[in-house]
This record gives sequence, structure tokens and C-alpha cells, in this order.
Amino acid sequence: MPVETIALGAAGTAAGLWGLRWLAHRALLRGLRAPRLPHAQGPLDLGLPADRVDEATIDGPRGKRLFAWLVRPDGDPATPRPAVLVMHGWGSNAAMMLPVVAPLRAAGFAVLLLDARCHGRSDDEDFASMPRFAEDIAAGLAWLRRRPGIDAARIALIGHSVGAGAALLHAARHADVVAVVSLSAFAHPREVMKRWIAAVRLPYPVLGWYVLRHVEQVIGVSFDTIAPVATAARVTCPLLVVHGRRDDTVPFSDAERIAAAAPHATLVAVDADHDLRGALAPHAGVLVDFLVTAAGAGS
Repeated sequence: MPVETIALGAAGTAAGLWGLRWLAHRALLRGLRAPRLPHAQGPLDLGLPADRVDEATIDGPRGKRLFAWLVRPDGDPATPRPAVLVMHGWGSNAAMMLPVVAPLRAAGFAVLLLDARCHGRSDDEDFASMPRFAEDIAAGLAWLRRRPGIDAARIALIGHSVGAGAALLHAARHADVVAVVSLSAFAHPREVMKRWIAAVRLPYPVLGWYVLRHVEQVIGVSFDTIAPVATAARVTCPLLVVHGRRDDTVPFSDAERIAAAAPHATLVAVDADHDLRGALAPHAGVLVDFLVTAAGAGS
């Protein structure tokens, strides 16, 4: 067989394999893409004074714009106040975190509710990931620190699910927040991915293994590096881990593992599922007291 024919055959095979890999990559991105849900309500629907609520467009990573609401407490707007940045979970948005606003605002905190990329009213991207959620948190914190009436040295984070993992990831990388509240965080993304692989019935020894490796390549970091059970161990500020005992999305044992790994963690179990929105009210005092102690509130 002529050398040219062999070379052309090899090139064709390589091109075919590359094409299959590209198709698999695009299919995986589609399969893992979070749904973009519109905001069902906003802070003004809670009856808050209009002069205490600002809509914001924040410069995010790679030229993307992030949408946010900044809700300020009562009192002199020029007085520096502590603040809390709140990050929603996968397939959620800033509006779904509104239940935390009233108790935090009453305690003297400003609250920044942020939409991650590919969520709510923020710009789209080719994919979303926990590291990108963490990047968006960093962008939101940088913006928040420049606001008048915000004490840049007294800012805390609250995150739900993937947003909680991202909050822990940010706090592990940057010692620039005074506290973290983790709501319904999973312990390790590999375990989450394996549950998804089982749910869609991909055979793990072949396709499932490839999916895990490919996702790590796409997000640019290993699961072990960003796993909340690992990042919590590197968080130096106080950590409150809140988790539902009836959570059938992320088992309660994940919260126990995260709290056990963290040097300054408190675990709060609630009678709830993964969502927590309807279950936080009876525990609002615990959450607020934790943040007041860590960040301080008032003038």
C-alpha cells in the first residue's frame, strides 16, 4: 500500500476521532447545562423601601456582565455597614435567595444578591462551573467593597449548594471574608457527578470515567482541589454549615464531613430538603447571630 494512502487513512481516522470527541464535548455541555430561570420576584416585592434597593450591573470575568441587587439596611446610608454576598445554587437565581434578606437587613447588614453567569439576568457563557461561580463571587466582592456605606473589612458569604461550594472555594483561596454560611453543600463534586452518571445510566467503567476526566479538563482543575470537604479545611474564618436532614439531593452526611474537616465550623441540622427556602425562618436567629458575631452589625 502506498505511503500516501496510509498517511491519508491515518489522517482520516484522526479527524474522525477528533470529530467524535468534539461531538461528545458539545453533548456533555448540553447535558450538564443549568436551566436559566427568570426571576419570579424582586426585593421590592418584599415591601422594602425603594430607596434601599439598587439594581446593579457588575463587570465579571472575561468581559461578562453580572446582574445583582444591593439591599441596604435602614439608617444613615453614609455609615459603613457590614455586608453579606449571597450566591444561589445551580439552576437557581438571585431571586430564590430573597428569604435571607429581611433578617439580615434587620440586623444591620447590606445584602448583595448575585446572579452567576448563565443564571438569572447575568450574561451567558459556554459553560458554568463551581470555579466560575467562585470567580463571580470574587467579582461581586470587588464591586461591593467599592460601594459607599459598605465596610470592606466586614463582608461575609452565604451560598447554597454549588454556590456554597463556590463560597468555600473563594474563602479557601482568599482570606478576605469574615465568615461563610454554607447551605446544602455537597462534599465532593466527583460524588455528585457519579450520581448524575448513574441517573442517566451511563456505564461508568467506560463512558462514565471519560465524562469525569473530561469535565475536569473543561473546568481546568481537579475535583479533589475544589471539593468542599477539601476547601473547608483551608478556610480560616468561621463557617456555619446548614443542611437538611431530609435532603435527597445531597445526603446529610456530606455536611457532617465538611464540618468535621473545617477548623472553625458549626453544623446546624434543619428539618428540610435540599431547597431550604421554606425551612430557614425558624433558624434565622442562629444564622444572624453567627454573622453578627463574626462580622459585627450596626453602626
